[in-house]
Amino acid sequence: MTKAKILTGNPVKLSNLLITIFMMCIAVILLLPIFVVFTTAFKSDTEVALAGFRWFPSELNLENFRKAMSMGNWSRYFLNSIIVTSITVIGSLFFNSLAGYTFARLRFRGKQFLFILIMIGMMIPPQAIIIPQFVMLRSVPLLGGNNLAGEGGVGLLNTYWALIIPFLSGSFGIFLCRQFYISFPTELDDAAKIDGCTPFQTYWKIYFPMSTQIFATLCILKTVATWNDFFYPLIMTQNDKTRTIQLALQLFKGSTATHWNWLMAGTVITIIPVVLIFLFAQKYFVQSIASTGMKN
Repeated sequence: MTKAKILTGNPVKLSNLLITIFMMCIAVILLLPIFVVFTTAFKSDTEVALAGFRWFPSELNLENFRKAMSMGNWSRYFLNSIIVTSITVIGSLFFNSLAGYTFARLRFRGKQFLFILIMIGMMIPPQAIIIPQFVMLRSVPLLGGNNLAGEGGVGLLNTYWALIIPFLSGSFGIFLCRQFYISFPTELDDAAKIDGCTPFQTYWKIYFPMSTQIFATLCILKTVATWNDFFYPLIMTQNDKTRTIQLALQLFKGSTATHWNWLMAGTVITIIPVVLIFLFAQKYFVQSIASTGMKN
């Protein structure tokens, strides 16, 4: 009877306990594949080939990492990914924030209609527009052997720009920045007008320096998306010179067998930069998520 009273008399504590248990189960489900990746990276070939699955390796086999890095020009692959990710992230911070500021703070005819069109872009999967993008990048005039009509060559294909230009702005980034800038007081715009600032000067001198939180969020999201992108580089590049690290992971997959321990070792190395960036910017990430939901 006493136990029943305790359970029924504290519904809040019981619900919190159930929620905690549920969230712990979700966390285990999400972390289990990551745990398998890390443990497999240290297993020997014999342990990987065993019929019975083993959770832990018998010893930490660091030889897998050396072998993984010896297959292919990994310094080049890392350089390619760093160049593409850095330029894409920096460019997207500027263009997304500028577009978000425009939709949030300026008044012009057709603003709502244009914003709806941009939001429609969030509903279209990238696989649906990859062919038009491929044709556009291949048909850039006077580049990659093309003539003035954009024919005869490969245009921007097999270059860094083919992996950068399509991602310099996006619907989701514009939406986040717009929601962030809407929360700013209108007095900032009035003060800027009194000082004689143009709309771009207002953005550059007032809003841009105050965008640390939203920039951190965009930096994390864009870095993860660009660094881990496999589908787009697979379509737009066909040579080893512009191969990114996600494409390089396919080197471990042979025609008859796959070196799973080498593949997992390479995967562990490739996720280190993303983890470091998240640890550096996570405080601003949480703050910006909270502020984008605020209204005047």
